[in-house]
Amino acid sequence: MRLNPFPGRSAVLLCTLVLLSSGAGAAGPLDALSNQDASNGLKAALEAGSAAAVAKLGIENGFLNNDKVKIKLPSILEQAKPLLKMTGRGQQLDDLVVSMNRAAESAVPMAKPLLLDAVKSMSVSDAKNILSGGDTSVTDFFRQKTSAPLAVKFLPIVKSVTDRSGLASKYNSTMSQIGKTGLVPQQQSTVEGYVTDRALDGLYLMIGEEEKAIRSNPLAYGSKIIGKVFGSLK
Repeated sequence: MRLNPFPGRSAVLLCTLVLLSSGAGAAGPLDALSNQDASNGLKAALEAGSAAAVAKLGIENGFLNNDKVKIKLPSILEQAKPLLKMTGRGQQLDDLVVSMNRAAESAVPMAKPLLLDAVKSMSVSDAKNILSGGDTSVTDFFRQKTSAPLAVKFLPIVKSVTDRSGLASKYNSTMSQIGKTGLVPQQQSTVEGYVTDRALDGLYLMIGEEEKAIRSNPLAYGSKIIGKVFGSLK
């Protein structure tokens, strides 16, 4: 096993990964990689996957025209939809769906800096879990590291868009009363809270899609170092 004396955590990174992923004294596919290759390849993959997901979602119709992530009405409104249509609220419901998805599309670009920060602060344990984990280990990493701060960043952006919908305001007012009974899930107590949760789910789902693509065909991403690292895990 060839180890290069790189200073700092990058020097520890591959040593730990090789020992933990292939077993002490046993040769594994990562043994052929230098510390620098392992660190650079993994970070390049994380950056590529997260950037691609943000690029696909953070544009007009990124959510609205993608059935995998399209944000639908909260379940309570969905159930009441037939009655609301009968009372002439059908167009308002349609407008609210568009508004919710536009809000998510506006918020998602804010994720990119935090996702990149998560990559830069990646620990040895994080790296080991990603390289030796399953097909969603990158997604799991990002969700663990970024979901809470992203929710804080997304919420005001989402609210600024959904507040323009009169139906959203009425929904929030009604839910504030019903919510006291405990009959409404907390994540559906406001439109902006509901959309923020769905936007995060959509973002991590798309990161997962990119992760699977990288693992199945790393060379397609045009980076030799991604191909070298993830190709060695096949």
